[in-house]
Amino acid sequence: MNKMRIILLIGDSTLAPYTGPLEAEGFAVQHLFPGASEPSTGSPDAVVMDLSSAAEDPRARRYLEAASDGETPAVITLLPSAGLQTVDPASIRDDFLLNGATAEELCARVRRALYQRHGVDTRNTLKHGDLVMDLANYTVHIAGRPVELTYKEYELLRFLATNRGRVFTREILLSKVWGYDFYGGARTVDVHIRRLRAKIEDRHTPFIETVRNVGYRFRTS
Repeated sequence: MNKMRIILLIGDSTLAPYTGPLEAEGFAVQHLFPGASEPSTGSPDAVVMDLSSAAEDPRARRYLEAASDGETPAVITLLPSAGLQTVDPASIRDDFLLNGATAEELCARVRRALYQRHGVDTRNTLKHGDLVMDLANYTVHIAGRPVELTYKEYELLRFLATNRGRVFTREILLSKVWGYDFYGGARTVDVHIRRLRAKIEDRHTPFIETVRNVGYRFRTS
């Protein structure tokens, strides 16, 4: 089943006109009004916050101040069209628009922010060189050739590829991919990395890099 990307709107009713166009793009849209309880249906992939009505909302500040990595949502800030010179630079993280921007422009910025953050387009397809992962259908292709992976090999590749450039220790990979209740040792990660490399890499196209005495990361280039 296709994993729907979740977009969280933080602000008052001025954001309502964006809901329909975002849903038409295939996103699941949640609207968090100032003072309302935060939705509990899953972590958002991107946050659109209206600075005029959500500047003091602690949830908005939390997203703005979170580490900018593959596990946190992209943040797009809607700024007041007047008085830009007084806007705190800390209110802008991934991208910004002026209030009154068209829905088409907002959708384009959301798609761009998602791709830059996660390397995944709105069709849930991740591309890196000759590697193509269809995250909706759990398939992997190298230069158009299908690659058969076990479930854990696929999940390990997906986690690394959607967090490109970040180094993860074996212990973190065990907890993220195998789960906290897995009792196997770090050697399990090494074995799966070796099998992955044998299936998706050759000496000209390395995707996974070993960081000596630390762990592994998915290459950014």
